[in-house]
Amino acid sequence: METTQTRTLVAEFLGTLLLVFFGVGAAVLAGEYIGTFGIALAFGFVMLALAYALGPISGCHINPAVTLGMLLARRIGVRTAAEYWIAQLLGAIVGSALLFLVAKQVPGLGTHDAFGTNGWGDRSAVHLNLGGAFVAEIVMTFLFVFVVLSVTHRVAVLGFGGLAIGLALGTVHLIGVPLDGTSVNPARSIGPALFAGGGAIAQLWLFILAPLIGGALAAVVHQITHPPHEPRQIADEAATDESAPGERV
Repeated sequence: METTQTRTLVAEFLGTLLLVFFGVGAAVLAGEYIGTFGIALAFGFVMLALAYALGPISGCHINPAVTLGMLLARRIGVRTAAEYWIAQLLGAIVGSALLFLVAKQVPGLGTHDAFGTNGWGDRSAVHLNLGGAFVAEIVMTFLFVFVVLSVTHRVAVLGFGGLAIGLALGTVHLIGVPLDGTSVNPARSIGPALFAGGGAIAQLWLFILAPLIGGALAAVVHQITHPPHEPRQIADEAATDESAPGERV
């Protein structure tokens, strides 16, 4: 495996692991004390930090919906997208496993059918129904992926781009945590659900499908609002190892 390819996949694995451990961890271990606002800040801040730390390496997608948006926007090839999805899923599972290990050391902390997972109906704080959760996830993911695509010309996160990405993720969590726990990221939903079991697994399909639809819609709309032939920044060219859509250098 090429050195550049290895670095990007490790970055996606590590970034997703840390996002799940700290973001979901805020809900699982500290939600009672920090509330929705604190959970939203945790997700937003860790995304902000990772955007600058890993953005120049892999683009810091750490989210299959973002990777799908990048693929449809022709910023990465199919092979790269598939590799990113695998790295993200593995990172989410390992991050969830580490969080599960820590959670089990807290006396009286239940994880079955909970563990920071997403849900609707009785598993929603406001008892949002299936249709509401589906629409909410599409719209929230649309916002997040649209912002990511808009502040990155190709792959690299430059200037204040990381700040916008972190704020966008924090914003959707402020709204989404009471609704369905906020997914906007299939990997973030899959990892914890595997350890929670029960209803978390039964309802998981929505939090895979809806974010991917939202990411795809964001890519389509972005092509209209941001024409694809705008000048690219030099850092973007250096941050990617693909010379053309679907090809690897």
